[in-house]
Formats: sequence, structure tokens, C-alpha cells
Amino acid sequence: MAEPLLPLNSTVVWAALAARRRSLASRNLAELFATDPGRVERRTYEVGDLVIDASKHWVDDATQASLDDLAIDRGVAEALAAMWAGERINPTEGRAAAHVALRLPAGERFDVDGVDVSGDVHAALDHAAHLAQRLRSGEWTGASGQRITHVVNLGIGGSHLGPAMVHAALTPFADGPEVRFVSNVDGAALADALIGLEPATTCFIVCSKTFTTSETLANARSARSWIVDALGADAVAAHFVAVSTALDEVASFGIDPANAVGFWDWVGGRFSLWSAVGLSVMVAVGPDRFRELLAGAHVVDEHVRTAPVEHNAAVQLALLRVWYSGHWDAAAHAVVPYAARLSLLSAHLQQLEMESLGKSVRADGRPVEGHHTGQVVFGTPGTDGQHAYFQLLHQGTRFVPMDLIGFGHGGDELAGHHDLLLANLLGQAAALAFGRSADELVAAGVAVDDVPHRTFAGGRPTTTILAPSLTPSVLGQIVALYEHTTYVQAVLWGIDAFDQFGVELGKARATDLLPALASGAPIDTDPSTRALLERLRGWRAQR
Repeated sequence: MAEPLLPLNSTVVWAALAARRRSLASRNLAELFATDPGRVERRTYEVGDLVIDASKHWVDDATQASLDDLAIDRGVAEALAAMWAGERINPTEGRAAAHVALRLPAGERFDVDGVDVSGDVHAALDHAAHLAQRLRSGEWTGASGQRITHVVNLGIGGSHLGPAMVHAALTPFADGPEVRFVSNVDGAALADALIGLEPATTCFIVCSKTFTTSETLANARSARSWIVDALGADAVAAHFVAVSTALDEVASFGIDPANAVGFWDWVGGRFSLWSAVGLSVMVAVGPDRFRELLAGAHVVDEHVRTAPVEHNAAVQLALLRVWYSGHWDAAAHAVVPYAARLSLLSAHLQQLEMESLGKSVRADGRPVEGHHTGQVVFGTPGTDGQHAYFQLLHQGTRFVPMDLIGFGHGGDELAGHHDLLLANLLGQAAALAFGRSADELVAAGVAVDDVPHRTFAGGRPTTTILAPSLTPSVLGQIVALYEHTTYVQAVLWGIDAFDQFGVELGKARATDLLPALASGAPIDTDPSTRALLERLRGWRAQR
């Protein structure tokens, strides 16, 4: 058994990075460019269709050497190899994390615990594709014999965010039944999703691996009542499919187990959109385009699997995150796609990164000490974000690195719109990096009293990710890049990226509190919660 990693902040390379941070304190990004003519070429990575410009970062050659040493010291290459070997890289749950197997071309072997799972993977994807094609073609009809025109995906977390994000991004490719998504247990979410829909022409996808997820099952039961009230109990099987492995529970609900497709415990929810969890996407855009999404992710998988540390885009982006979190006090990271159809990308990445990296205990059970893990991920499409939170990013006291994502072609192009969008992307990246000095303002004739307010310090780092257009393949490449970047960060920090015990305690408390809300049953709880319960029950009694 390998020796446990030293705490990150006690390593020699961590101290070397602290020294690099001090050495950069008196410099600026413009100087780094001026003294390094080959900087842009050397710090740009091309992976598949992606061009990743990482030149606007606080990294000189000496810092880069220390960052590469950090990756070697923390065993990043070995950890990546362990993923592709199907090893149990999720130690707290004793499981592999083999989502990369979902993207393998047919015929390629992938072992998990010594068993080739590739056949099962493609069988499940083919089954999902078959269900999707039946819904798309009109072969599947509802209980009254009418064609299905609307599909509603019921899920939460990874069973919702990933598919909903992909669906929104690939709107131009949607040529199947209209797909809607419901995750929130607030009844308004389901009620709003059903506006304008007819039970006779609506099918629901219940997306829950264990078929026990409380929020999803609450929505599923209400959806079932909506169908039964209109069409009778015998209609349920014609209006529901399931993404689940709990076939007994599926059958008890009234869904034909033949219309259920599952996935495996080595696929975490936030990494599951590539599996049958993507059934709703297949319905909307078709199985062939879904396979293009998988193929795009596989392109990045192969880069990450084979590229050495110093040329590996995911490793280098992860090193920058750890560099800024550990030595620049960066508590947040913004992801700003200059593409309206990527409106849900940041929300998906919030779950991917914050659920994976929000840990205060190392994988070996010892506490994390001397540094933070993870960052708050946020963002909205540009140019909207520029009129919301960019002021803080430009002139605030917080240090917030950013990713800016853009495309050469916009799709539904109106005259001048896409040029204006891209000009904003490029302009923001330049302004954040290089700012505007007081001398420039004075030379431009700005009044002396106004100069302090109009000065931009610059030095705000950005990564710019460009691709020719937003296609299924390119989207797969982008999401896979972030997945690998997340895993590498966890390796560097020595934490488990694949468990999420933190989400469970609040749900357990909710289960305890439900009877007190529903029937007024007494409950032993803290004074604050008890007072809030009384207030809520009082309001409800007045209705």
C-alpha cells in the first residue's frame, strides 16, 4: 500500500509556491507578457475543437515549474491512471469512479474490479436510445392511442442539472417531442411544467437510481395522480419510463420494468449525464447527436489520459485553481459563457465542483488543515453578467479568477450580434488582466478627482476557452474538461471527489420535521427550529 500523502501545506513544493507568490507581488501581468514573447503560444492548449488560452494568469516560468512539481509530488499522473484502470478511487464508499467508461467507443474494453463493463454500458445506452426513438417516431403512444408530444424529466441534482443544461445548450438540434424538466419539490415547479400539456400526450421520465429520492418521488407521485385522474390507473405504464436500477420499486409504481434503464454505482450523480440519465436529451435531439456528445467527451478523455502533466490542459487548469485558492485567497471562481444557450452551464458546474470539492476531511480521514478546498463557482452568460457582478470582479477587493467561453459562430446569427458578443468577451478578458492606470486616465484628460474611481488595477486572471461553434461534440468536450479538472483538484488536495455525505444530514432533518409540519406532531428540536415551526403552523392554521 502506498504511503499516505503528506498534508499539502507541509510539503516542500507548497513552500516553494508561497515564495513564488511573494516574488510576484511587485509585478503585473503586462510585465509578464512583455518579458516573455512566447507566452501566448506556450500557454495555449488545443484539445479537440477547444482552444484554451491560459496566458493571462499569474504564472511565470519558475512558478510553472513549481506547479508541475506539485502535480508530480501529489501523484496526479498515477491518480489519472487509476481512474482508467477502474480502481476504487472513491475510497470512502469503496467504489470506482468510471464515468469515462460511458464515453468509450463500442468495442473498447474497460474493467471495473476486473470485469469488463463496456458491453453493459453500450447495452444500456442502446436500450435508452431505443426508448427515445420510440418516443420520437410516434411508435410509443399513450393510453388513448395518441402520439406523445411532450416529455417531462423528473429528477434532481445530477439527474436534472446535467440533462437540463445539455438540453438548453443544444436547442437548435432539438427535433423530437418537447422536453421539460422538473426538480424542485415545490409544487409550483411541477404545476408550471404541466401548463399547456395534456395527459393523453405526455410521458414522464422518473430519473432516480434507487427510486427512493424523496423530491423526485414526490413529483413522480403527483405526476402519476395527474395521469390517473385523467386516464385511469391502467394508463400509468403508457405514460412513464424510468431511469433506475430498482426494478421492484419501478414495477410497484406501475412502470413496466421493460421501460426502465439503469446505471451503476461507479457512476456518481453529477457525472451521470453521459449514461441513461441523458434519456431526456436523446428524446429531444436524437440518439445520434447524443452519441456525438459522448464522442466529444471521449476526445478530451484521451487527451487527459495520455498527455504529460506539463501539456495536460485539465491538469494545468486544476493547478491554477489550487494555486489561487491556496496562495491568492481566491474563494470563488466565475464561469461566464458568452453563449445564451449555456445559461445552465454554471449551475451544472456548481454541483460538479462544489459537491466534489466541498470537503474538510482528507481521503485518509484526517482533517484538512492549513488551506481551503474548493471554491464557490458561479456565473451567468455574458453579456448579462457584465451588468450584474463584473463591477466587483474589476474593481472590488476580492480576487476572483474567471473562465470565459466563446464560439466563433453563434448559430442563429442576427446582423452584428455575434461580433458584439465576442468583442465583449475579448474586451473583458483584456480589461480584467491589464486594467487602466492613473497615468492613462490623466493623459486622456480625465479630471484628477475622478482618476481614483476610474482606475482599474488589472491583474485579474482569466482563462479563455474558444471553439468554432456550440455543437454536441464541443459541449461534450467542455463538460469533460471541467470534470477532469475537478478530479485533479481533489487529487492535489488529497480529498475524495466522489462522495457527498454533506447533502444527507439536512435531508435527514427534513424527514424528522415532516410529521411536525404535516400534522402538528410534537418534535424534540432546537429552540430556533421550534419557533419557526410554530410560526409556520400558525399561518397554515389561519387558511
